[in-house]
Amino acid sequence: MTTLLLLRHGRSSANVKGVLSGRRPGVHLDSVGREQAASAGDRLRDVRLDLLVSSPLERCVETIEAVAAGRRRKVQLDDGLIEADYGTWSGKKLSDLAKDPLWSVVQSHPSAVTFPGRSGEAMTGMAARAVGAVRRLNAKVGATGTWLACSHGDVIKAIVADALGLHLDQFQRIVIDPASITVIRYTKHRPFVVVTNSTSGSLAPYLTTEQSSDAAVGGGAGHAGG
Repeated sequence: MTTLLLLRHGRSSANVKGVLSGRRPGVHLDSVGREQAASAGDRLRDVRLDLLVSSPLERCVETIEAVAAGRRRKVQLDDGLIEADYGTWSGKKLSDLAKDPLWSVVQSHPSAVTFPGRSGEAMTGMAARAVGAVRRLNAKVGATGTWLACSHGDVIKAIVADALGLHLDQFQRIVIDPASITVIRYTKHRPFVVVTNSTSGSLAPYLTTEQSSDAAVGGGAGHAGG
C-alpha cells in the first residue's frame, strides 16, 4: 500500500485578487497563505514522509517549505504536478472569464476543453500528466511508502477524480481548498480515497499502515473501531 498526501498550496496573491494565475511567475503566498502553510506543516510534523515533491511554481514551493522544515529530505520539483496551462486565460480576472462561452464548458464538460492560445493545455492532458506523475512516483516510493505532493486545485481534483473512478467531467464536484490535505491509499486492487479537503485536526487516523486491498463489506468499524 502506497499512501499519498496531496497538499494544495496556501492562499496566493492571485487568489485574493480573483485572478487565474496559471503558470505565470511571481505569484507568491500572501500573509494568510503563509499562515496556512505553517499550519499544514504543523499538522504533518510527526508524519513520516519518504518523498516530498512539489510543482515548481513559487506558491507551491513556499507551501511545501513549511512541511520540509526540520526534515532531512529535500523537496523534488516535478513538472508533472505543475498547474494547468490556461493559455491566454492566464492572468485574467475570473469575473471576466466567467463571461466567456468557454467558461460554461469548463464547468459542465471539462474533458472537451483546450484552453485558448498556443500554449493552452487540454484538461484531459493536464489530468493524464498528473495521474501519470502519481503512478510514476508511487512506483518510486514503493508499496509501503508514504509521500507528499504539493500542487494546485485543478491538478489535485483530477488526481482525486481518477482515484474515485470518476470521468473528468465530474471533477468539478470535488472541492480542494488552499492548504488542504487529501489522503489516498493505493493498493493492489484499487485506490482508497481516505479523506479530502482536510484543513484542520490530526491526520493520524487516516495514516494507518493496515489497509487491505479489499473494501470492507458493510462499511467496517471505522477509525474508532481500530
